[in-house]
Amino acid sequence: MASGIKDKVVILGMGCTRFGERWDAGAEELMVEAFDEALGDAGIGRKEIGAAWLGSCMDEVNIGKSALPASIALRLDNIPVTRVENYCATGTEAFRGAVYAVAAGACDIALAIGVEKLKDTGYGGLPGLDIGTMPPLWWPNLSAPGVFAQVASAYMKKFNVSRDELKRALAEISAKSHVNGAKNPKAHLQKAVSCDAILAAPMIAEPLGLFDCCGVSDGAACAIVTTPEIAQSLGKKADELVAIKALQLSLSNGAEGGYNAWDGAYIPTTRKASSRAYAEAGIRDPRKELSMIEVHDCFSITELVTMEDLGISAEGGAIRDIMDGFYNADGKIPCQIDGGLKCFGHPIGASGIRMVYEMYLQLSGRAGARQLPAPVYGLTHNLGGFPHQNVVGISVVGRYR
Repeated sequence: MASGIKDKVVILGMGCTRFGERWDAGAEELMVEAFDEALGDAGIGRKEIGAAWLGSCMDEVNIGKSALPASIALRLDNIPVTRVENYCATGTEAFRGAVYAVAAGACDIALAIGVEKLKDTGYGGLPGLDIGTMPPLWWPNLSAPGVFAQVASAYMKKFNVSRDELKRALAEISAKSHVNGAKNPKAHLQKAVSCDAILAAPMIAEPLGLFDCCGVSDGAACAIVTTPEIAQSLGKKADELVAIKALQLSLSNGAEGGYNAWDGAYIPTTRKASSRAYAEAGIRDPRKELSMIEVHDCFSITELVTMEDLGISAEGGAIRDIMDGFYNADGKIPCQIDGGLKCFGHPIGASGIRMVYEMYLQLSGRAGARQLPAPVYGLTHNLGGFPHQNVVGISVVGRYR
């Protein structure tokens, strides 16, 4: 019977570029920037990496359909390199490949790297994906803000929440992230924004305004993983190691869009993936045991329902927790302590790994001005697709043993 990967894999080193309008660099240069930091952090040579996974979603503006650009740009030692894509959860998918390879004993040290150059599209949102029959069936009348706004409408109806009450909570979510992002030199947006300014911003898709939507950016992030034994043989101290406690994915099976059982006010796959991740990590009460979370705040309503889907806030209780400051930097479980997608933007292939990067820095005591006191467990939530058809990746990291 499967026993999971808890404490079988540790992070040897990580790297992350500055996110933003990176007209100064192509996808290859961004990969090198993140890789060089990760390699230096790990304290190894590139020849010690046994396999690599590249996460990249948008073929047309990046590096094509193969993993060759990563192998060439990073001058890897003719090792197996695999390109993966899984909607906006592409970064977590790349991380999962590297982690599972080490856990399975397929290689001693593995690399996960994610990159995206979205600004090069010249488009204000995420460009369309070539995904079979979906574009002609759904996309002519569909937009990401529009479908996530429907989640907000469903939530208001289900829990009898007024528009003004929800808008104020969503503004608090965005304001909190901007305060955190102002302390992060690698974030795209580094300026605090008041709730009043957020509420006064132009409407994008009722009830979501401009600041309820994450931006578009370029960036790359990288992780090098190995076993605890190898990490210690390389001079890393056991009590300083950051271990993977759980890594789970859940994909829609069509039930959300095909039946009436789903009310549209939550994301079923987040609930499935998180419950399996908690079981794998040995977490019984996430509200009491988690120290911090990074969730996929593509829209502020997504962050709100995710707080409930993760079992941290009670159903219908996220608004109260938000207004009470539960998820603020000085709250019980800080959410988006690095600024989140709201301040980093969403270069698809990099986002999932960027989330783990912040958890790694926090657990290593290297998060600078935003460092939290003595964190124990960090959770990342990476969502790809739409509310009715998506993939969700959950990772839990913490101190080794």
